Amino acid sequence: MATTAQLVYSHITKSADVCGGRACVDNTRVRVLDIAILDRSGATPAEIRAAYPVLSLAQIHAALSYAYEHEAEISAQLDEDRRTAERIEHARFLSKF
Repeated sequence: MATTAQLVYSHITKSADVCGGRACVDNTRVRVLDIAILDRSGATPAEIRAAYPVLSLAQIHAALSYAYEHEAEISAQLDEDRRTAERIEHARFLSKF
């Protein structure tokens, strides 16, 4: 049975069965982390919208605001994703032998 998404911030929800409980833009599977990564790479809100045309500028700004107000949470998620990517790459490398 699906759990109800909890609104944790304007346009931002968390649900245990959506993206591992990470903060997402409401009614999507777009993680706040995904928006924050684009922001950290220098993308403007308009450029982020081009990458995610399903999002409104209000949703993008809400995700950016959440990311700035919850910097430790977002940084921890980014570190976790990097470690996961490294493990996958390592496993791929080892599978060649």
